[in-house]
Amino acid sequence: MKILDYLKESVLITDGAMGTYYAGAVEKPFQNNVLANIYSPIDVEKIHKEYIESGSKLIRTNTFRANTYMLDGDIEFVRKIISAGCKIAKKVAFEKDVFVGASIGPIPDVDTEVDHTKEYFEIVDTFVSEGIDIFILETFYSLDYVKEIVKYIKSKNRDYFVITQFSVNDTGVTKKSLSVGRIVSELKDFAGIDAIGFNCGVGPLHMINIIKELPDLGRVFVSAMPNAGYPEFIDNKVEYVMNPKYFAKMCAELIYEKVKIIGGCCGTTPEHIRLLKENILAIPHKVSGDSVLLNVEVKKENQDIKNGFHKKLEKGEFVIAVELDPPFKASVDKLVRGAKVLKEKGVDIITIADSPMGKSRADSMVISTRIRREANIEVLPHICCRDRNSISLRSSVLAGYIEGIRNFLVVTGDPVPEELRGSVKSVFDLNSFSLINMIREMNHDIFDSENVKIGGAVNFNVKNKNSEYKRLLKKVESGAEFFLTQPIFTDDTVEFIKRLPKERDFKILGGIMPIVSYRNAQFLNNEMPGIAVSDNYVSKFSSDMDRETAEKIGIGIAVEIAEKIQDYVDGLYIMTPFNRYEMVADILRKLKRI
Repeated sequence: MKILDYLKESVLITDGAMGTYYAGAVEKPFQNNVLANIYSPIDVEKIHKEYIESGSKLIRTNTFRANTYMLDGDIEFVRKIISAGCKIAKKVAFEKDVFVGASIGPIPDVDTEVDHTKEYFEIVDTFVSEGIDIFILETFYSLDYVKEIVKYIKSKNRDYFVITQFSVNDTGVTKKSLSVGRIVSELKDFAGIDAIGFNCGVGPLHMINIIKELPDLGRVFVSAMPNAGYPEFIDNKVEYVMNPKYFAKMCAELIYEKVKIIGGCCGTTPEHIRLLKENILAIPHKVSGDSVLLNVEVKKENQDIKNGFHKKLEKGEFVIAVELDPPFKASVDKLVRGAKVLKEKGVDIITIADSPMGKSRADSMVISTRIRREANIEVLPHICCRDRNSISLRSSVLAGYIEGIRNFLVVTGDPVPEELRGSVKSVFDLNSFSLINMIREMNHDIFDSENVKIGGAVNFNVKNKNSEYKRLLKKVESGAEFFLTQPIFTDDTVEFIKRLPKERDFKILGGIMPIVSYRNAQFLNNEMPGIAVSDNYVSKFSSDMDRETAEKIGIGIAVEIAEKIQDYVDGLYIMTPFNRYEMVADILRKLKRI
């Protein structure tokens, strides 16, 4: 019987974990269990048999970690491992009339410049050569390669059955910030995918909650293979607390959510599968049907808020963003007062830096919400990757959204100052690309009543400007829609901006920073990363110049640069030195923007 025919009539029970069960069942296990396919096949065969005897109708080949990275070997060695794993599984399954599925895990993307497409195709070819016709892409955490692999499998034989499974946490998000909603919307109508599901990452209760929230998958079957629970450290080893009865009882509830393919992942054993089958057989109704239909209505709070800043950008209108520095101390009165004045002068949005230069200031998100409420102007908080892990960053973005913030500027962040590195550690759990992508995925899942707009930073002051432009395009691919440049002080940067494509699917705000003194000019030119001030501008200042004269010259330079670039950018991003917002008003007046 073909697997498709079987699924029309019955729930398909798979095996449980190979890796964790092998590690506990074998006296001297290999660190990478797929090596056992060649060096101790009897152990693999024994585990397959135990799962079949416990009630598994489908077993997965012991090949999840069979790739050149995990094996630290060449593709021929990978092929050898896979072929051996297929032969073991097929031998055992044939004797018991059980399906065999090719287990394909993700190749770790430690080097994002490496394209793994060819290796995935060679892995598929090896399974095909061994006569496997069911393919399980499991524990994937991004959409990278998935569609390409599915297309390739179906090009070999359109009747091959393909299951795509992703690993998510208890909030329904992968480690690459891909949400369940995004996964389903991208794949449910993709030709060639026969089942979409989730494995690993969560225990049975959270798996139930995730599956309940799925939209209608139409013709596509739903699969679920949760972990036994959550791991604990016992005697310095990661172990899963055994509770097969609880696992089986909870997983059986997934059948009511129209799951048709069900099994276990990390921590599960043949005993978990045996009890799972007992619980499923005890369900007092027949599970059948040609397709899986889930009609779960998810109501979301309507929080539509006018995003005037982005609407102007979309219409092609020139925008003005002004940066104010968050305070070192507790008072924010001057900051709020400055924001109010700038709004009256026609500024569209206030940006707030996130502890620039690695020096602790008031939180950019909190200050932004305060300004938004009290000055009634749109805000653009910077979000820096340096100080928080992905959990905290996601929480901060969510909090900002709840407070009505609809624009975020993502930056990697300046390094921690040298004098603090002994006691202060950078986090960098994410970089700007992955954080941009995380927020984009939140748009698909969390913020779908109204998306937030994501900005990125770009520095055209570097020597290799074309390389920086390529980084910008990569950020656009990740989800960025507009960019703020570093302050511009040189003609070569101005000329580069003039040469940028006029027709582009992103917006650029040119960075303008008025110099306020000779000392300030020297500091910017020599100590401020990413900024270079031309000698022509530095020479306009002298060490004995009074404040008023220096500010007048600084304003003149800022206006001169702005006039050079304003026909080639979509707006200006004016940084306010020492929060001297009066200077910004003078610049805008001279540019006839107010």
